[in-house]
Amino acid sequence: MFRIAFLEQRGNGLEVEERLVREVFESRGIPVELYTRKRIERRNLPLDAHAFIMGTTPSMHGAMKQLGIEIPAPNDYPQALRHLLHRRVWSATLGDIERALYEGRQGPVFVKPADRLKTFTGRVFESPADLYFLGRASRQQQVWCSEVVQWRSEFRAYVAGEKVLALDHYQGDPEARPRMQVIEEAVAAYRHSGEAPSAYGIDFGVLASGETALVEANDGYSLGAYQVAAPLYAEVLSTRWTELLATRKAPSDARSPLP
Repeated sequence: MFRIAFLEQRGNGLEVEERLVREVFESRGIPVELYTRKRIERRNLPLDAHAFIMGTTPSMHGAMKQLGIEIPAPNDYPQALRHLLHRRVWSATLGDIERALYEGRQGPVFVKPADRLKTFTGRVFESPADLYFLGRASRQQQVWCSEVVQWRSEFRAYVAGEKVLALDHYQGDPEARPRMQVIEEAVAAYRHSGEAPSAYGIDFGVLASGETALVEANDGYSLGAYQVAAPLYAEVLSTRWTELLATRKAPSDARSPLP
């Protein structure tokens, strides 16, 4: 049981994710305190093994560093589920893609950052003119590249353990639903592989061919919400945070602010 919940406040209000979690924790009588990223940077939040925290990826990483938790490596395309991609996916650097586009060796390709901290938004690149959208992003940056396919729909499955808690439509035709059997078998395979966190979101969609395909997996410690019910969303985040707390290496330093 958490003694308190720290929710990040950006601007003048709370984002939909924080509102969902506040609703759940307050209904359970658990105090909720809002914080800004500046407090994370200054290490003046009283974080410990009984405090829940949620927020943007930079804030969550700051909280992990304060608590002595190793930041999990992103695993967008789990090895155990590669057979469900139904498209070619590979890793490269931005420099690789830039050169291939200028030299005419690369047709349309979807490119997104491979790191959790996003320096640009994933998008399709078709010509050198599209490189404008990269801004000043380092050309040494690792990225994921994907063959461009046509999606009829995309949905997010919210998962805890091997249980699919909810399936949430977020793009395309809501009637083109991915096959639940495929999703449930994927969740079981991911868990049995040893790669899966205790709770996470995993996106599946329906291709123009009618196949159910993996879009990407997302760790449960910093996860966007669409139309999912508040208790189910909070369960994913709290389950994953509890797992991460159990990996703390320097809990004695958690409350110590920077000088």
